[in-house]
Amino acid sequence: MGNVSRGKRAPRTGHKRHYRTLGRGAVSRASAILTTMSQPPAPVTLSDLVAAVRRFRDDRDWAQFHTPKNLAAATAIEAAELQERFLWKTDAEVDQDLADAAKRALVADEIADVVMFAMLLADRLGIDLAEAITAKLAANEAKYPVKLARGNARKYTELRGG
Repeated sequence: MGNVSRGKRAPRTGHKRHYRTLGRGAVSRASAILTTMSQPPAPVTLSDLVAAVRRFRDDRDWAQFHTPKNLAAATAIEAAELQERFLWKTDAEVDQDLADAAKRALVADEIADVVMFAMLLADRLGIDLAEAITAKLAANEAKYPVKLARGNARKYTELRGG
């Protein structure tokens, strides 16, 4: 599924920075990429987004760096950068930050980075995200029945008779 790099491989010099598929402003750039496609704007599907991220990667010949280990690490690194936006802040301070459009955009960029790397990892492993998410939701429905879990933050193992 577009995971194999075509043509000559680029030298590995400086490859360590390639874990950042899209940097800051990723959401607005992704929107621009999708809106400049030849067809009129339509609802964007998960498949459309995966294809756009894959195209971005392939245009730069970065698939060669996107091993499962590197993609998992990149996802974790981006998740840590997302966490950093909230580190040492109270809930009130976070709410205040998120009310500021510029700070909210920075959070959106970090979320987009996490999701894009997760998409690339699933793509590299041949995992259909729609199927995986649907299956996980079904499993969670069974683990967390509404009658037991509503308004309750306990783990599923503690819900029944615990």
